[in-house]
Amino acid sequence: MSLSNGTMKIAYVVTRADSVGGAQVHILDLAQALLLEGHEVTVLIGGDGPVIDALQQRGIPYHSIRHLAKPLRPGADLRATIELSQALRTIRPQLVAAHTAKAGMLARGAAALSGIPAVFTPHGWAISDRVSARSGRVFKLLERLGGYFSARIINVCEYERGLALRHKIAPEAKLSVVHNGIPDIGSSLLAQPDREPPRLITIARFEEPKDYRTLLCALSGLKDLTWTIDLVGDGPLQPAMESLARDLGLAERMQFLGARRNTAWLLAQAQLFVLSTRSEAFPYSVLEAMRAGLPVVSSDAGGIREAVADGETGMLVTAKDASQLQGQLRRLILDAQLRRRLGAAGRRRFLEQFTVDKMVNQTVQIYREVISAHPVGAQRAPVPPDKRKWHGIPAHGKHENSQILIEKR
Repeated sequence: MSLSNGTMKIAYVVTRADSVGGAQVHILDLAQALLLEGHEVTVLIGGDGPVIDALQQRGIPYHSIRHLAKPLRPGADLRATIELSQALRTIRPQLVAAHTAKAGMLARGAAALSGIPAVFTPHGWAISDRVSARSGRVFKLLERLGGYFSARIINVCEYERGLALRHKIAPEAKLSVVHNGIPDIGSSLLAQPDREPPRLITIARFEEPKDYRTLLCALSGLKDLTWTIDLVGDGPLQPAMESLARDLGLAERMQFLGARRNTAWLLAQAQLFVLSTRSEAFPYSVLEAMRAGLPVVSSDAGGIREAVADGETGMLVTAKDASQLQGQLRRLILDAQLRRRLGAAGRRRFLEQFTVDKMVNQTVQIYREVISAHPVGAQRAPVPPDKRKWHGIPAHGKHENSQILIEKR
């Protein structure tokens, strides 16, 4: 049951405010789009940091959950569940949309206690070869329990849905797929893949399962060609990769740029995008490269092949195979017209399949189906148009469990 005017009231839950990752970008885009359509949205988020700033900048209402954090800590997790339950009783949403494993588990528990249906988006299952065998068994049992409390699970690609089915996380009827989508960019941010000499770019954290070692080994066999590369990202393995670059004689060709927010501008300056990784769900960086009109050379991991059409918009290579990666990079470094052709095809594929509008429309349809099928958690009185609402501006400059009321304008 939706509100009398057709709007919905959604509470998003995600763990970390200190890191702007794919899940956080996903929620920011979804929440903003729903607000613009007239729906009521509140983001419940753990901690403090740049995601809070982004919520404020976009005018998205939020509420900080003090004890919601990534590490597994039973005492803090219990307190976080209580905090979430209290917030849900105050907000009274029709639906809880939980994102990432930790927030997803606690939020689904809090939603069940409050009689509210929950939709879960994992952004990559913590099962299979992504974790150790021991941890995998524990996470699998937890996700099966979470699946029981989920009205629907939205996987970000078919590969992830297949994982959930193989590991019996939830019945097939509960498992949906909505590919990630991102907003388009202006023409000034479109790349020119055929420019010479080519600049390569990769955007990835310096931590597992990203595989910078294989990338650097592949590049070490291309020193006879003219190229440079920007490495965008930070993480614990960055010092080791900087040392390896020096040992391989690549340091002068590489810029270690750290974590950057202006990735669209950086992609526009490049001629070729590369991603070396051992495991993925459906990475945003690949979509951003396609949006810019860049050809993509990537490891064939997770759902990447659902974005990159091998031989049409880019090249897929076997994960951890430095020789194969080197061969495809050599081919594209030497052929400017091939780069241009693949990049243009990738841009068209992005516009057809991976825009934020398409993602929002498919997600909203699932939300409506769940709310319609679970009217008990959705019953609430219509909100008068002049009623005050919660707004995501913290009182007295603090973000922790404090918000102020402002008039709708």
